[in-house]
Amino acid sequence: MSETPRIVVTVAATADATWRALRDKDVIGQWHGWDTADLDAEIDAIYFTGVTEDAETRTLVAHGGDRFQVHETEGGARVTLTRAPLSGDPNWDAYYDQITEGWTTFLHQLRFTLERRPTARRRTVFRNDNASAVERLGLDSLTGPPGSRYRATLAGERVEGEVWFRTERQLGLTVDSWGEGLLVVEGIGADPTAVLSTYDLDGAAFDALDTRWAAWWSESEAEPR
Repeated sequence: MSETPRIVVTVAATADATWRALRDKDVIGQWHGWDTADLDAEIDAIYFTGVTEDAETRTLVAHGGDRFQVHETEGGARVTLTRAPLSGDPNWDAYYDQITEGWTTFLHQLRFTLERRPTARRRTVFRNDNASAVERLGLDSLTGPPGSRYRATLAGERVEGEVWFRTERQLGLTVDSWGEGLLVVEGIGADPTAVLSTYDLDGAAFDALDTRWAAWWSESEAEPR
């Protein structure tokens, strides 16, 4: 049997704090996914229903078979997610790669939560289904490695921050003006999604951000490809 995908993220936090981020519903809600009416139910289904947990070894087999392991490392903790094998159900397996990319996004959001905003409450904006979005965002011009500073105009807003991570299909950027927030764009090259995590924005500022991205995304979708 061929190996299933593994996602590894190193976090500058203790192994205990990192394990708690996988077992405390309130903490999970600050990094898993994005704000939806069903987020609490989704968290309960994935992390607390039909799971296998070993707190001593900090191992969690989530609903569906994906395995999380947290190990101490020098200066922090390493989170390894090993994907479950393909199920054999073509209707479910059609989403396998998409789910792997989703886990990549979420684990980097977990790292951001623990390292940068461990006690803050996030509010999110989510956009998807727009194959031209990455090109219009101009992210291809951001070539710096993780940890480097950048400046860019995103959806009409001049922003700056740090390159948080990059993979073949994803780019994560911190955004200073979102309190410090995080933007993750996934699907580089096809059908991108964007998750904007914001902190400490008042209602007017958050609503303005949400409205600006909604208008920009709709305009981008309407443009000829």
